[in-house]
Amino acid sequence: MSQLSRAVSIHPYFKINPGEEKAFHELIVDFVTRTRTEGESCLCYDFTHCGDQAYCRELYADADAVLRHLENVGECIEASKAISEMYRLEFHGPAEEIEKLREALGDLEAEYYVRSNGVD
Repeated sequence: MSQLSRAVSIHPYFKINPGEEKAFHELIVDFVTRTRTEGESCLCYDFTHCGDQAYCRELYADADAVLRHLENVGECIEASKAISEMYRLEFHGPAEEIEKLREALGDLEAEYYVRSNGVD
């Protein structure tokens, strides 16, 4: 199994509050700065925008890397609540990794997608 076959992606979608675009962009800088410290366990991390919405494209080596990342950027996530709404959150990955996230994240409102097939 390749490294990417165990990988887990996170898909958060944000609606930026009116007048908070600059503050949200500044917060993105903090998100990225903190994520850079995570080394090789973070395989991809970037933000994209469409009007007043933002999306973060994230890929991690496994569920443990995801959990470390969420702890690392926890303050940023909290700060984002004052200037935006995270209106959708998805986790995608192999069943065993997704199950680890379900157990660890408990009541977090998110959608969990289990990998069914792909190129290894």
